[in-house]
Amino acid sequence: MGAYILHRGDKSMNRRVALILLLFILVLIVIIAGNYIHILFTRKSVEYEDRDTYHRLNKENLIILIEVDKKRLSVIDYRSNKILGEYVVATGRTDSLTPLGTFRIAEKARWGEGFGSRWLGLNVPWGNYGIHGTNNPGSIGYNASAGCIRMRNKDVEQLYEMVDQGTIVSIVNGKYGPFNHGFRDLVPGDIGADVLEVQKRLKLEGYYDGPLDGIYGEGMKRGLIQYLKDRDIPLSHTVDDEIYRRLKIMLME
Repeated sequence: MGAYILHRGDKSMNRRVALILLLFILVLIVIIAGNYIHILFTRKSVEYEDRDTYHRLNKENLIILIEVDKKRLSVIDYRSNKILGEYVVATGRTDSLTPLGTFRIAEKARWGEGFGSRWLGLNVPWGNYGIHGTNNPGSIGYNASAGCIRMRNKDVEQLYEMVDQGTIVSIVNGKYGPFNHGFRDLVPGDIGADVLEVQKRLKLEGYYDGPLDGIYGEGMKRGLIQYLKDRDIPLSHTVDDEIYRRLKIMLME
């Protein structure tokens, strides 16, 4: 009888141990599953936020505006008309002006030396210009470059991640665009946005069929001479104030 009671007690004890072990296993499963679910939802939340940020900063909607006179570069979402970033820059010296006009980012590269940590090359037809960093941050805010747009390295690295190749870059210099410093006399060999404007006007008049590259070359010179001949204007290779006026290129508010 005593042995029977002892055996039954052993069974009861074993059931309690098994029950405790089962409960422990269930609690462990709940903890592990809960932790996994928490991580899963956290990741999904982060991914959603990233997707939302990408949507708000859709790179296809971005343009870069560079105001040479204000030494300012702005990244603008043209769909929402919001400024997403503003940076102080350095621009070209008076003997090596920054090109004016509307261009695109033609290449992106991780350069070094005097170009800082990043390079965003522009498709300026008359020269090799771009937006880049610098190893001379003290030059930022001044006319200090050979025509390129300099930025602090941390700023150009941020810009580099924000925009893609093909992004539009508009470079302006006050209210008169390429003629902000007035009309300069153009002679063969000159380059720039003002040369490009003269090429456009000669092409509209049917006197120039060469590339619109902002380079005063032989084709533009021949077109100009023929334009002057047909109007009985004294022949000259120099585009001066009178020729600007004849081509209806005027400074307007």
